[in-house]
Amino acid sequence: METITVVGAGMMGPGIAQVFAARGHSVRVQDLAEDRLATVDGRVRANLGKMADYGLVDRDSIPAILGRIDVTSELAAACRGADLVIEAVTENLALKQEVFAELDRICSRDAILCSNTSVISITRIGERAVYRDRIVGTHFYQPPFLVPLVEVVRTEFTAPACMDLVCNLLRDAGKVPVRVQKDVPGFIANRMQHALWREAFALIDEGICDAETVDIAVRNSFGMRLPVLGPVANADMVGLDLTLAIHDYVLPHLNASPLPSATLRAAVARNELGFKSGSGFLKWTDESIAAAREQLATHLLEALSRAKNRIHTEGEK
Repeated sequence: METITVVGAGMMGPGIAQVFAARGHSVRVQDLAEDRLATVDGRVRANLGKMADYGLVDRDSIPAILGRIDVTSELAAACRGADLVIEAVTENLALKQEVFAELDRICSRDAILCSNTSVISITRIGERAVYRDRIVGTHFYQPPFLVPLVEVVRTEFTAPACMDLVCNLLRDAGKVPVRVQKDVPGFIANRMQHALWREAFALIDEGICDAETVDIAVRNSFGMRLPVLGPVANADMVGLDLTLAIHDYVLPHLNASPLPSATLRAAVARNELGFKSGSGFLKWTDESIAAAREQLATHLLEALSRAKNRIHTEGEK
């Protein structure tokens, strides 16, 4: 696939474009907002600069990577001749349906159409399209140029060849694609992530501990193991007999409400939105927000750098 189009220059679009441009693809980024398009070059340049600091990108290659990314406000122009289109607009079902109906109309019949939605049904997003066999979910995690995982979601209409092509493309771009064989809300990773968040918020709702304690507990216990030991391998390690005994006892006591946390809902009603407003479950200043973002970026960059060095060392043996 030579030409890739990314629809949306918001939180995710530029980072997704960067992934493919860094692997030699021509990429077009489309957005109706000219002010967002104007930030694409600077944002990608900053991302690449940080990666170069950790040996993840050759600094001399940055101008060429940036040169492969074009921006436009015209959807038809962005999609002309595109082999693959990735929608990365706001998480709004009606908007995504409108975008996909238009993409289905203007794109080449051979073009594969993907959605970067994190939770919305791919089937619902593409239900107004005629050629639904070429629609696939490609859920990148934030930030997409650093987090390896991409969930590739099939619907009952998706052609197997499209799944294979997308997975191969992502693998060639250095990502870790996983196949989601059923189009369920939240896919794989977000279902697990939000199940954890539901229990975390329930602990706060019930007065068992405060918000800060929840994060301290996670960061200093099982959170430390997760990069090398997933939940399934962990269960095998401790023994499935013990796991079953624990579940028999504790699962009836865990939160299973189909409704969001009361504390969460009350915070949103007070416009306490977290980073956006300076307070949420926790209090935030401009300095602490910047520090949290920097800490996350550094953690991811260091993890990728270690992985690259490990692969290089193993290759020399």
